[in-house]
Amino acid sequence: MLPQLFTPNLGRLIGAGLLACSLATLSACSKNEDVSGQKPAEQRPASTETGDGTPQQAAAENQKNEGAMAAKAAPESGVDYHSFANTNDYTVKHLDLDLTADFDNKILKGEAILDIKRLTPKNPELILDTRDIDVTAVRAGIGDSLEEVKFSLGKKDPHLGTPLKIKLPKGANRVAIQYQTAPGASGVQWLEPQQTAGKKHPFLFTQAQAIHARSFIPLQDTPQVRMTYEATIRTPEALRAVMSANNDPEAELDGVFEFEMPQAIPSYLIAIGIGNLDFKPMGERTGVYAEPELLEAAAKEFEDTEDMLEVTEENFGPYRWDRYDLLILPPSFPFGGMENPRLSFITPTVIAGDKSLVALIAHELAHSWSGNLITNASWRDLWLNEGFTTYLTNRIMQFVYGDERYQMEMALGYDDLQADLADRPDKDEIMAIDLRGRDPDEVFSNIPYEKGSLFLYELEQKVGRENFDKFLMEYFNHFAFQSITTEDFVAYLKKTLLQQYPDKLDEARINEWIFQPGIPEGAPHPTSDAFTKLDPIRKQWLNGEIKASDIDTKDWTFHQWKYFLDGMPEKLSEDQLKELDSTFSLTQSKNNEIAFSWLMIAVRNQYQPADARLEDFLTSIGRNKFLRPLYRNLMENGQEETAKRIFEKAKPGYHPLTVKVNSKIIYGD
Repeated sequence: MLPQLFTPNLGRLIGAGLLACSLATLSACSKNEDVSGQKPAEQRPASTETGDGTPQQAAAENQKNEGAMAAKAAPESGVDYHSFANTNDYTVKHLDLDLTADFDNKILKGEAILDIKRLTPKNPELILDTRDIDVTAVRAGIGDSLEEVKFSLGKKDPHLGTPLKIKLPKGANRVAIQYQTAPGASGVQWLEPQQTAGKKHPFLFTQAQAIHARSFIPLQDTPQVRMTYEATIRTPEALRAVMSANNDPEAELDGVFEFEMPQAIPSYLIAIGIGNLDFKPMGERTGVYAEPELLEAAAKEFEDTEDMLEVTEENFGPYRWDRYDLLILPPSFPFGGMENPRLSFITPTVIAGDKSLVALIAHELAHSWSGNLITNASWRDLWLNEGFTTYLTNRIMQFVYGDERYQMEMALGYDDLQADLADRPDKDEIMAIDLRGRDPDEVFSNIPYEKGSLFLYELEQKVGRENFDKFLMEYFNHFAFQSITTEDFVAYLKKTLLQQYPDKLDEARINEWIFQPGIPEGAPHPTSDAFTKLDPIRKQWLNGEIKASDIDTKDWTFHQWKYFLDGMPEKLSEDQLKELDSTFSLTQSKNNEIAFSWLMIAVRNQYQPADARLEDFLTSIGRNKFLRPLYRNLMENGQEETAKRIFEKAKPGYHPLTVKVNSKIIYGD
């Protein structure tokens, strides 16, 4: 995923550094300790049946003891502390889904059939993850011979949801669950027609990462479990359904759509989109789904996707997902993109008209190797997804757009990382982060993305690019379609690069990168000549030595605009603000990244000519990359009432995740 986190007031944090295309989303908001007493991962001991039908009761009774020890003992490798599922007893191998989208009541209703593999000769309860799901009936048995069985819902946890406990007949290998979602399901957003580009039809999309699949499917919602799936999605006849599966752009709009995902994927990659969607191919294996009003612009903006796919295959191994298509979502989508296999979900805010923001497409495509093919086993290990993907993103941009673009992307990422390091506690600067007792959405920051990428860049620099590329291709083949831990990666590194280059790499430094806060001394510092030449220009203008109209910006890229603006001091005079705005029309910029940088400056300096644009920006876009820092900036600069008024106005159109994170900024925990 290309989520979002910008640190406000970056100018005072890193001087002339840059707050640019951040690769993070929801910063740490909660400092709770342990969430659940049970160990919800495959290392959890097999459960034993008890008379009251709660096989995890003993573990739950130890919750307080485990919570007290959490600060002393490191997280156990391979344990997913964010799932109730008893994956040592059973694993789901296949999902068969049949859901009807009820737009009037804003619910998904139907049945999920789970094919399970037994891992114990005993017959404990099957425990699944749910969140605000209304389960009406459960059947279980062998093959197609299913009978109604008893089930119960456990205690609700504020982060994890509610465990669904199912009594299974002996030998049962299939479970069918009838249910419906809640209108406010955390992983589903229902949009009214006026919230779409066409203004005529409603829209639905899901967002399952990190643990929101459980809000629309009862299942083992952990990245350790990979499953294939089939689905039938029933919609109003005017609309088209698409999924992270094999989509047919020629499918008749008859209200029934069939899907199959033959490759095994973790639950967070199951995705549904429903709307007034058309399709346009961009290459042999690539195309774009979008509302008709956005289709041509999106296809033109992202026309290089096929080239990206081909060059990534050439350098890092085959693309194993058949097709790679894009779904352009309405502006309320809370992230930049989501790497749902075969069909990445993309924000329309990156359709800039000049391909300046297509690094996001490269990022989601790169996940087809790092993240979807090889997956973090728990959210502690997210850097294995996002660090590798960020590294690959930069390489793809170099392959397709050249060295200068590559250097700028690298430099921007480094500045983003520095900003996060200046704004986060030490415990959250560790790549293998301890998330026990916390909402896993809090893992998303520039640490797993940019620190992870910088670590890999150092490995590349030390062993040489050709050798490192060979390592990456072997790594992707070795762990293909597996979920791995940080310790799995370190063990593999010891057997490969550390053995091959003992004079260039050492284990202690690798452990420092992964398990310690900050950046190791002597780490690479990516720079760009395209940026450094802007520093004296900015300084001359700030000193009054030149006018804004004297600055030649006709060949500037978006990256240079971001660098120039985000390097401004915290305070500018009213005259300076007016000069910049009148010369470069910044308040009315159509590039959302440039507009964001300018609005951050405007809020800090209470520049009233930008107030209307600020309100329009905050109410028309749902991307947390922009919203979170702007709301925080308003709150920190004496504009609390403005922040509250705009947020309440915009809230009905925001995604539930957007509401959650920004409510904390405006109203506190």
